Amino acid sequence: MRYGIMTMQLSALIPSGVTSPQAAMAQIAQFDLSSLVRQLVSHGFKTIELGGDLAMFMPHTFAPSSIEKLAALKKDLAITYTVHLPLWSVEPSTPEMHVRQGSVRALVDIIRATQPLEPEDYVLHAYGALASEFYRMNIPESARMLILQIFQANARDSIKTILAETGIPSRKLAVETIEFPLDMMLALANELDTSICFDTGHVLAGFPGPIDFFDALEKCLPRIAQFHLHDCPSLARTGQIGYGKDHQALGKGDLDLARFLNRLKQVNFSGPLVYELTVPEALASIQVVNAIK
Repeated sequence: MRYGIMTMQLSALIPSGVTSPQAAMAQIAQFDLSSLVRQLVSHGFKTIELGGDLAMFMPHTFAPSSIEKLAALKKDLAITYTVHLPLWSVEPSTPEMHVRQGSVRALVDIIRATQPLEPEDYVLHAYGALASEFYRMNIPESARMLILQIFQANARDSIKTILAETGIPSRKLAVETIEFPLDMMLALANELDTSICFDTGHVLAGFPGPIDFFDALEKCLPRIAQFHLHDCPSLARTGQIGYGKDHQALGKGDLDLARFLNRLKQVNFSGPLVYELTVPEALASIQVVNAIK
């Protein structure tokens, strides 16, 4: 198994010693993404997920000079990258055309900026916060399904535009399991021949619906390019959607890790499993993984 980690490490972006807005601004201005990547690799991680949302506050992180440093690290340290496309303020499925078009532009810009790094895949939230809000809204089921179909159609159009404007193969785009019906997301991936990023904590939490974790895994497995790995109390056990309870270290929730890893071994899964955790949580999770080998 290949394990990676995300660059969205808040303690590295804004260290605890930074106590004033002025100091925070200085930290942001001098932040060097390649230095953070080097630190993460020093902990043993060989796949690094670059967070596209860094561009919102630190646009220089994806400037050509920064990309050149990241490319040099890739060669020198024999690492690989994945890219988590922006999700903050982005809604590629919204019925509001201008917001949708702006969202697509933000996504395309990050893909183009990072293409020289030859990422393994680009993780996409095809549906944003607004789509999730309507998914959970207390409205008649017939109205909900009509509205969700509208979001689905818009997500489809946005993905088509992203693929056309960037030229990346459709399988390089990995649609993530988020708070939107799993079957609709899977239908979209099948129709457009994209990959899937299977987020273990999201599925356990019940974000894509009340589906058994391993049933969801089997449905998605043929298209999974990578996993986001973290733990969460399961909807099946608690009866409650796990808002704010995901992104826990392995062993802190209900993920049957031994069964999960065994299934991946059975199918010879070769993609990365990216810890969406802090470094200490990820290192603790590695100990849990090693204990069951």
